[in-house]
Amino acid sequence: MFTVEQIELAHSKVKSGAEFPRYIQEIKELGVTAFETFASDSHTHYFGKNDYQTKSPAKYKGLTIAHSSNKEKFIHYLKIHQQGETDYYSFCKHCAETGIEKWFVNLDKLTCTYYDKAGNEILVEILPKA
Repeated sequence: MFTVEQIELAHSKVKSGAEFPRYIQEIKELGVTAFETFASDSHTHYFGKNDYQTKSPAKYKGLTIAHSSNKEKFIHYLKIHQQGETDYYSFCKHCAETGIEKWFVNLDKLTCTYYDKAGNEILVEILPKA
């Protein structure tokens, strides 16, 4: 099965949201079926076949997630990130600012669902193929 080190190597190639589709394809090839990332510190839970799971440690000091979400502002930040205008840490800060606690990526369905602190779905997006 895959390791956090393999996933982190693939992630190290991502400098902006523009490179995200290739990253998704690469970790899918490793056997990752889904992952859940928390904006507060970027720790991530990875899921594979046969109930395989692993998780990464926090990447930075915890960000405070806003208590209420601002979907419109979040969508703006997401778009500029996907266009390559912000780095990953900036994206996480923007998620925290707009009340996005985490996102869940399903690699079989190629969807990314963003959630607020209460567990409400804020946005579901279809991931572009690499």
